[in-house]
Parts: sequence; C-alpha cells; structure tokens
Amino acid sequence: MDSTWTLATAGSFLLALFFTVVAIFIHWFGLFDLLFHTVDRKSKRNGGELVASTLKSHGIKYVFTLVGGHISPVLVACEKQGIRVIDTRHEVTTVFAADAVARLSGVIGVACVTAGPGLTNTITAVKNAIMAESPVLVLGGAAATIMKGRGSLQDIDQLSLFKPLCKFTASIKRVRDIVPTLCKAIQIANSDTPGPVFVELPIDSLYPYDIVVKEIFPKSQSKSIKNRIVKVYLENYVDRLFAGAFTPQDASPLPITFPKANQSEIAQCASLVRNAKKPLFILGSQVSLPPAKSSEVRAALEKMGVPCFLGGMSRGYLGKNSRIHIRQKRKVAVKDADIIVCLGAVADFRLSYGRIFSSKSKIVAVNRSKSQLSLNTDSFWKPHLLINGDPGLFVVALMEAIGDDFTCAEEWLEELRQRDEEVNTENRKKAEVVPKEHLNPLSVLYQTEEALDDNSILVADGGDFVGSAAYILHPRGPLKWLDPGAFGTLGVGGGFALGAKLCNPDDDVWIIYGDGSLGYSVAEFDTFARNKIPVIALVGNDACWTQIKREQVPMFGSDVACNLSYCDYDVVANGFGGVGFKLTADSTAEEIKDTLKKAKEISRGGVPVLINVLIGKSDFRDGSISV
Repeated sequence: MDSTWTLATAGSFLLALFFTVVAIFIHWFGLFDLLFHTVDRKSKRNGGELVASTLKSHGIKYVFTLVGGHISPVLVACEKQGIRVIDTRHEVTTVFAADAVARLSGVIGVACVTAGPGLTNTITAVKNAIMAESPVLVLGGAAATIMKGRGSLQDIDQLSLFKPLCKFTASIKRVRDIVPTLCKAIQIANSDTPGPVFVELPIDSLYPYDIVVKEIFPKSQSKSIKNRIVKVYLENYVDRLFAGAFTPQDASPLPITFPKANQSEIAQCASLVRNAKKPLFILGSQVSLPPAKSSEVRAALEKMGVPCFLGGMSRGYLGKNSRIHIRQKRKVAVKDADIIVCLGAVADFRLSYGRIFSSKSKIVAVNRSKSQLSLNTDSFWKPHLLINGDPGLFVVALMEAIGDDFTCAEEWLEELRQRDEEVNTENRKKAEVVPKEHLNPLSVLYQTEEALDDNSILVADGGDFVGSAAYILHPRGPLKWLDPGAFGTLGVGGGFALGAKLCNPDDDVWIIYGDGSLGYSVAEFDTFARNKIPVIALVGNDACWTQIKREQVPMFGSDVACNLSYCDYDVVANGFGGVGFKLTADSTAEEIKDTLKKAKEISRGGVPVLINVLIGKSDFRDGSISV
C-alpha cells in the first residue's frame, strides 16, 4: 500500500473529524447566536414586554385571561401598554370572549392562559373557533424549554394537543423570536379561511435574565468537574436564549391574503341569476368577514332584490324588516328555486348535507375554504359552479355584473313572504296557549322582541329555548347575532357577551340562555360585575334539557339525565354582584314588560342583570332533532 496515500487519507479524515467536532460544538453551544447577537445580562426587560408591544402594534385592545405565574409578565406588560386585561372565572371563557371580539371588531381576539390545565381548559373553545372560522390568538405559558420532560409543574406536550385544532402552532425558543412568531401567527389566523392559532411561551422566554439565571442554575455550591460543566452549559443556554433579545424589530402587521373570485366566475353567476325566474341566496357566516363592508354588501343584496335566507353570523345582516329577508320554510323554497347561490353557506348538517337541493336547481357555491366549498359533492349534491373566493366581496361584484336593469320577480318574493306570514300567524297562536304550569316561552320571547332596541346584540347559548328564540327574535342589523356556529357548543354565553359588550359598550347585550347552558358560565356574572361589563341574561328555565328529552322519551321511553331543577338563578346573579329578577306563572304581561324595561335601565347603569323565567312545556319545536 502507498504510505503517502495512506497518510493523506488519514490526514483528510482527521481534518474532517476536527471540523465535524467544531461544527457540533458551535451548534451545541450556539456560538453563532453569541457572535452575531449581544446579550445584556443586566437588563431588567422581559419577553412579556415584546408580546405586549407586538399585540399593541396589531391594534389589539383586549386580552382575556385567567391569571397564572407562567404568564404574569405578559399580563403586566399589556396593562402598561394600555391593553385592557380582563380576567375570567374559567379559561374556556377567555377564548369565547376573544372569538366574539374577532367577529365584531375585525381584529384578532387574544386569550392568554397558563400552562397545562390552563390550556387544556380552552380546547373546546379553540375547536369552536376553527369551525366558526374566527381568528383567535391563544397564548399559552409553558415550562422552561430546558426543563421540559423533567417533571416541571404543569408540563405537558401542548403543541401536540393544539396542532390538530389550529391553523398554526409554534413554541418560542429564543426571546428574539417572539415578535416575528407572533406577527406570522396573526397573519395566518386572519388569512384565507380565518381560524385560531397557538403560540407557546416557555416561562424562561418571558422573565428577565437575572430571574431566569436564578431559577435555572443549580443551587449546589460544589466545584466538582460535573457541576462546572453543567454551569458552563447553563450559562451558554441562557445567553443563547437572550442573545439579541431586545434589538429593535419591526412588529407591523403582515399582509393578509384570501381568495377572490375571478371575473369569469362572477360573469357566469350573474348570467344564471339574470335568467332565473326563482333565484335564491343562502347566506352563511363568511359574508361578515373583513375586508368586505357590511353596509356595501347589504346595499348590493337589497339592490339585486333576490330573496335571502340568513344563517350563522349573517343573521340580522339585512336588518329587522327587509323585504328580501325570508325566515320560514326554507326547505320548500329551496325545492322551488331554479338557481341557488350559497354565499358562505356550507352543505353540512345545516343544509341536510346537500340533500336539501333539488336536482332541477342550479347550485352555485362561494366559499373561502376549498374543502367546505365542495363538502358532500361526492355524495349528496352536484354543484353547477364552485367559486373559491370571499362571499362578501363576491356579492358586491355580482351586483355590478348583473347591472341596474335586473329585477327579481315580485311574484316569487310575494310567494315566499306569504309563507312567512302563515308561519308567523301560527306561532302567534301558539304563544297564546296557557301551559299547565309556568309561562309560555313563546309569549315571553314575543314580549322580549318588542322590548329590544335597535342597538341590541343577541348572544345565543342554549338548546330548546334558544331554538325557539331564533324564530321569534329578529336581530336588528349586521353582527347583532352571535351563536357558536357549526360545532353547536354550549357555554359560549358568558364569553361571547363579554367580548360583545367590550366591542360595543353602548349596545344592549342580551344573552338568551337555556337553563342547562347557563350552568357553564353563570360564574362569569362575577367577571361582569368586577369589570363593570353590564349585560342582560334572559334564562328560559324549564328545569330540563328539553331539546334532548323531546327525542329521548318517545324513542327510548326514559328521561334519564334530562331533568334539572327550577333553580334560583336570579339569587346566584345577586350573589355574584349583579341584579336578579324572577318571572313566574303569576307574572302578568305588564309585569313582564316592566321587568324587561328595568333590566335595560339597570344594565345601562353599569350592573349586569339576570332574568330567571320559569317556563312551561310547549310543542313549538316538536319533531326537531339535536343530532
């Protein structure tokens, strides 16, 4: 063997080994971070300040929380930045409140909760937000990165829990990553089909350098080689964590993206509508999303004059008494229509998975989400045209494409309005029936409808009583109705009302509760009272999970787990700092009217109100299903 070749080969191998060791050393100890980013070990600043300043730059006015040591720096910094921190009695309420803020303000809602159980308590609300297409930023505390998996307090794999629920998840590894990560998260939450995002904030990324050092460094004073090596490693870890931490960064909002219909698609739909004899629009929640302005979308709909059914967040979009708003007998209207345009409405259970559509009708669907756009097209319905675009902007463009000379047939509108009147007349008759005990729920709801002012916001949280209210109560305008959405979540009332009242302090915010759903968030009356957020809760108290009982008893002959008690919820509200009223079978129509009036007056004076209405049984929703 050639000795020269052998030596050269050995030399190359040793040189490669040397550079490999050096590279590993540099990577392990993060020397590049320390070479290019300075560390100010004397600084008293902390990562919470970077979180707060980034939120401030994105126009965020409120942060909802349930306090915990992992997140204290964020909350204190937000307070100093002028961001109002609202503390609730349950973490799930923080996300529901943030969801409402996002829907009503067009600015992402923010919830900040502590690690472990603090975050797991939010999961239902986060899933609700993804299905309701609400942009929400969830900030969660976490154990120090270096201590994960070592038995730290409330240390669990949080990212694995939230990845299936969120559009984006991230865990902060270095303090200087806070600003760009939050900017990216907020951008993704608002883009395309909006939804929740999650950013994990390990505790050592939030507290000042000296406190992190004090908590992480071993307490032993031993100078053994092992302790010295550990100390060097930990010093390097903390320095890398804080390297360049407070170098100024741009925290400006990143551009939002979303799909738009093209001119060819708009023209095709316009031609279909112009040539139709019985056109029909079905509106879903997406019409209320920014950047489309509700006033412009509403004007476009009124100008086209096509009859509309409204659902989800589009309830109230046309005001209280629009001539084109049809409320009753949707299934019949859909069968009669020759063209149906679904504007953000999805062919899920709410439209019978698409089976509601007639094969004789041309179906056009417009949606930001491609998956929602084509849902069940492989099984139950065949679309004529699928358009991946923003429904609100599409409506305005469609009106322009159709032209000023288009007029929807008055006969078609009159036919649908006549059906509405027939149902309304029947409902009025049912409201006059005197139940065996307590008050007629329909009668109470009709009196509530008369008591609502034009500035009223309605929050729906319940089953049977809320299902009835959806027929009787008329939202007064766009974004005046809040319900959970497709997930059908109970317990949204306290959080939704909290966010709604903060966004619209001059509006009357009414929570329409079932007595079952009230149990989820009645403790938030303490939150309302402490934070001077006066809302009105109208509780339909029938001592039962009636929506389930309606089916369970006829099908299976048992009411097991369906019955509750006629609890004194008004007394509970008083105990939490609000004002409670009770309405019973002895309450006259005049007394009910006076109570509703007093509730408005008291809430406008700054105190939350709960009206506990004992209601009897009604056959109004017999035949309705809850699955």
